[in-house]
Amino acid sequence: MKLKNDLEEKTTESSRPESVTAKSKAGKNEIDMVNGPILKKMLIFAFPLMCSGILQLLFNAADIIVVGRFAGDNSLAAVGSTSSLILLLSNLFIGLSIGANVLTARYFGAKKEKELSETVHTAISLSAISGIILAVLGITLAKPILHLMAAPENVLNLSALYLRIYFLGMPAMMIYNFGSAILRAKGDTKRPLKYLTIAGILNVCFNLFFVIVLKMDVAGVATATAISQCVSATLIIRCLCKENGGMKLHFKKLRVHKEQLLSIIEIGLPAGFQGVLFSLSNVIIQSSINTFGDVTMAGSAAAANIEGFVYFAMNAFYQAAISFTGQNVGAGRLDRIRPIMVKAVICAAVTGIVLGNLAYLMGEQLLGIYSSSQPVIDEGIKRLAVISTTYAICGVMDTLVGVLRGMGYSIVPMIVSLIGVCALRIVWIVTIFRIPEFHTVTVIYLSYPVTWIITAAAHFTCYLLIMKHRVGKPPRKKADEAVQ
Repeated sequence: MKLKNDLEEKTTESSRPESVTAKSKAGKNEIDMVNGPILKKMLIFAFPLMCSGILQLLFNAADIIVVGRFAGDNSLAAVGSTSSLILLLSNLFIGLSIGANVLTARYFGAKKEKELSETVHTAISLSAISGIILAVLGITLAKPILHLMAAPENVLNLSALYLRIYFLGMPAMMIYNFGSAILRAKGDTKRPLKYLTIAGILNVCFNLFFVIVLKMDVAGVATATAISQCVSATLIIRCLCKENGGMKLHFKKLRVHKEQLLSIIEIGLPAGFQGVLFSLSNVIIQSSINTFGDVTMAGSAAAANIEGFVYFAMNAFYQAAISFTGQNVGAGRLDRIRPIMVKAVICAAVTGIVLGNLAYLMGEQLLGIYSSSQPVIDEGIKRLAVISTTYAICGVMDTLVGVLRGMGYSIVPMIVSLIGVCALRIVWIVTIFRIPEFHTVTVIYLSYPVTWIITAAAHFTCYLLIMKHRVGKPPRKKADEAVQ
């Protein structure tokens, strides 16, 4: 992939789309990442991303909390243990939405209305096709994959039921993801956040109604999620239909344009592929956790959901690292890469240390929101004690990846991450975890910080080597050659 594509991918959410929007809104949405102070602008950039990511996580949290409090521990385990499988099946297609985002931003910035319109209609068509494929896969493969994941018999049928209903809403979920990616491409992050808020409130209301009033158990929370996804997708489509120029959606023009499709795949497939392999390693981890029974599954699911809030807060600085680095490489300001890296890493680390340890210290209270069962809370504390307290290392690791990708190196961090995170965790499970005295759930959790440390060190080494290689090189020429 050429650096042009790579840099556009990294700056999609901030620099390029916001620059275009700034022309019509007197610079209100534009952040100049090439000049001036870095830290202040990075914080301004990151905060809305934190809010958006945390709100998305509340979708799943609402399911887990309601079912845990009003349907029981088996139902909590059934819902909570499916997240890794859902991500495994959906990450490839979600990665394609990144390609749609980048391509839309490119044509929007270049004011190529014809190509922009073709991209919008291709992306929405692709989202519907992807959603249908996922629905079929989820419905037909739910129970067989759960069997492979060693789901306990008392949880298996509930998990399968939840997944089958959940995946009925996949077409709507894909439409929302692709539609919001299109809007972000021109700097519009407010309306997707607003639609997500509306859908999230409806999701909570339907959860309570279906589970408490109608006694639908896991079927109720799955149905509530599917309905809320349909609402958010409808709002996104309605918004696109009211757009102007090439951004406007016409149902009669919905089709897949070959050139745009290939570009979306070229940009988005690597991201999706990495997401799939990451999810595969998490499915293997979840399978090992499942062998300890439904109480451990429930506690781990609740703790993982709490950790998700910490992750999304740190991930905002990963996104900032990508965009800030990408803009400065494109402008030839290689002198700003080091301070960007340092500030982004420090921000992610501080966020992870503060929120991660706060989550552990308040573990009893937070886990009590998900379940009133003390054994479940105790199992959740075991996970928080290992993963949440060390989560800052994951934030540092991801932020270093963001810097490397912003510099135009996308393949190197992908390979390092796949080996350092995915492969090493699998090796950990099939070797150390198999030793009788180490066959505990805590040993499974230890695979996370151990692989984070190794992978973060490898990414930092790559960063140092790349920076050394760049010294003395003409900035723009080197940037153009970075990933050719």
